[in-house]
Amino acid sequence: MMIKEIFIVILLVAGCFFFLAGTLGLLRFPDLFSRLHALTNADNLGLGFIAAGIALYIASPWAAVKIFFIWILTLLSSATSSYLIARFQREQEKSKNGKEE
Repeated sequence: MMIKEIFIVILLVAGCFFFLAGTLGLLRFPDLFSRLHALTNADNLGLGFIAAGIALYIASPWAAVKIFFIWILTLLSSATSSYLIARFQREQEKSKNGKEE
């Protein structure tokens, strides 16, 4: 195999590893906040590695730019959705305990 193909395989395997780590964090961590932290960080990093591997695999620079923008939009949407889920959970816990800010 060529050096480029070896580098692509390394990036894809690293991405799969981080997706697996995020999934294990989802299954193993005790509360919602730590689960969100594991999923958001590991999956964003895993997607970045996989996007980089795919961008190297496709020879088109325009397609690589599209993949980069997809990754950026996914970073923004995952951070926003994780924040909203965590805020909702925190408000639910406050109302359950009878506390008001």
